[in-house]
Amino acid sequence: MSTLSKRIREARLHAGISQERLGIQIGIDPASASARMNRYEQGTRIPTPAIVERIGAELGLPAAYFYAVKDEEARLLRWFYRLTLEERAKMMQKVDSGNISD
Repeated sequence: MSTLSKRIREARLHAGISQERLGIQIGIDPASASARMNRYEQGTRIPTPAIVERIGAELGLPAAYFYAVKDEEARLLRWFYRLTLEERAKMMQKVDSGNISD
C-alpha cells in the first residue's frame, strides 16, 4: 500500500464516511464511486492531483497530508490545517522566532 492510498483510507475512516459517499461528494459518478475510491485506497489506481485536492477539500485536509511519508508529518499537517488563521499566525511567529516551546 502506498503512502497516498494509506492516507486516503486513514482520512476517510477518521471522517467516518464510506468510500461511496466520499467518491460521490468529490464528483465521481455514483455508479463507480465506491469502486474507484476502493482502488485509490488499495493503490491499484492513482488519483490525479486534482482528485487529491478534492478529497482534501472534502475531508478538511491539505493535499500535502496525503503525500506525507512519515506519520508524524501527516499528524502535524492535519493539526496545522485545522487551526484558525489567527492560531496559524501565532504558531508561525513562534516558529520564525525559534520559540516553539510555549
